[in-house]
Amino acid sequence: MTPEDIITTWRSHQIATEADLDTYLADYRVLFAYHSNSIEGAGVDLHQTREIFENGKVINYTGDLRSLFETQNQKVCYDWLLPKLSAKEGLTSDIILGVHERLLHGCFDEHRWEEGERPGEWKKHLYGVGLSAGLEPADVPEEMGYIVGQAMEMTDETPDKVLTTAAWLHCNFEYIHPFADGNGRAGRTVLNYYLMLRNMPPVIIFEEDRKLYYEALAVFDASEKVDGMVSFLKDELVKTWSAERRSPATGKVKRMLLL
Repeated sequence: MTPEDIITTWRSHQIATEADLDTYLADYRVLFAYHSNSIEGAGVDLHQTREIFENGKVINYTGDLRSLFETQNQKVCYDWLLPKLSAKEGLTSDIILGVHERLLHGCFDEHRWEEGERPGEWKKHLYGVGLSAGLEPADVPEEMGYIVGQAMEMTDETPDKVLTTAAWLHCNFEYIHPFADGNGRAGRTVLNYYLMLRNMPPVIIFEEDRKLYYEALAVFDASEKVDGMVSFLKDELVKTWSAERRSPATGKVKRMLLL
């Protein structure tokens, strides 16, 4: 399948209600949470992630409790966003802050907490990531408002235009680095919220592809070009919605997401 095939099929469903959306995202939501957390090094496996989403609990877990909280937070955030997506509630800074508060609830380390950092609030200090610490905290609210405003002003819903705008939004989000922690998780969630607002299927950025993901972000940081991220998102879109691919739990080919 091509990205164009996947987008055409998604749009043909004419998803209109919260129940419709939840049905089509049933497998996606679990896999997105698993891979988004795995990129950040969380230790909850795919089976445990599914247990949390489907049963609200996990049995015989012996890992780090923070990783467990991070997975539960993914479910809480998904449940919070679902009615907003169904109502086509436009992306705003308040929604982004709400996403971050839910994804990072109870997960800030002691050092950040003592410095006054809180989930759901823009950062108050600089925190390094790679070769950059992002923008100065004082500049974050204005710059975040700017990129969100620019993305929401785009009304052309042709697939290439939406993907390009989504890539631009995501790259800028990660470059700004608006939070003390959790920028990756929040940024990937915001990316998909925007895609679905524009009648596009969401995309999973797979843990095994994180090197390519980071390279696409690095190219933007150095050149402000989004071509690499657009190409990467198209590849991940096909991988997300392909009828058959390998299960990260077993390595076996397994039908997991079907349009």
